[in-house]
Amino acid sequence: MLLFAGLGNPGTKYANNRHNVGFMAADAIARRHDFSPWSKKFQGLIAEGTIGGEKTIIIKPQTFMNLSGQSVGEALRFYKLEPSDVTVFYDEIELPAGKVRVKTGGGAAGHNGIRSLDQHLGKDYRRVRIGVGHPGRDMVHGHVLGDFAKADREWLDVLLDSIADNAGMVAKGDENGFMNKITLTLREKLQPTGEDDRPPPKAPKAAKQQSHIRQARPQQTAAKVPETGPMAAMLKKLLGKD
Repeated sequence: MLLFAGLGNPGTKYANNRHNVGFMAADAIARRHDFSPWSKKFQGLIAEGTIGGEKTIIIKPQTFMNLSGQSVGEALRFYKLEPSDVTVFYDEIELPAGKVRVKTGGGAAGHNGIRSLDQHLGKDYRRVRIGVGHPGRDMVHGHVLGDFAKADREWLDVLLDSIADNAGMVAKGDENGFMNKITLTLREKLQPTGEDDRPPPKAPKAAKQQSHIRQARPQQTAAKVPETGPMAAMLKKLLGKD
């Protein structure tokens, strides 16, 4: 049996926060793999199903982020699982938005949810780190507790779908295959460029073109007015010039 945990804060107030991308990943996986309806257990919400041929429990702790370890640890002990059976999905500000990296063990890097899990599980569990970008040292709190922008939904929806589609690779321990598949999917659907595999900037609007009728018209130039002779005299009379 495997235990997948998505981290976030409960309640509609936090539902679209960057800090809740772990919850979003858990929801996407549960939908894609036809898991059972969510039910309350272990101070969280759980759903049951199968991923990659492995019976899997998905849990979304309802303890708020800073106490996530209480919920996940309770489920771990109930099912008599080892930390190596646990995969945690969560936000990572040290990765560019849309990047995904998977590793086992390591430090909390200032993430309070991971710090709580370390206290209750130890450190030998798999971590799926979902990049949300770094806003700058003094703006981290507002950034992670802020909602994803509307412009983010394009890449975020593709990313969550890809995580759900390829969750079987995580279940089987194919971490590199999982990361490669997500990168390829983002490249195919968003055509990202650059070292960070970000979507290209929107092309600037083209200069307004003249209509083909206007373009076809010959350019009119002012006629040269004669200064001497009969024509000049007539024009002077018409224009009232001496």
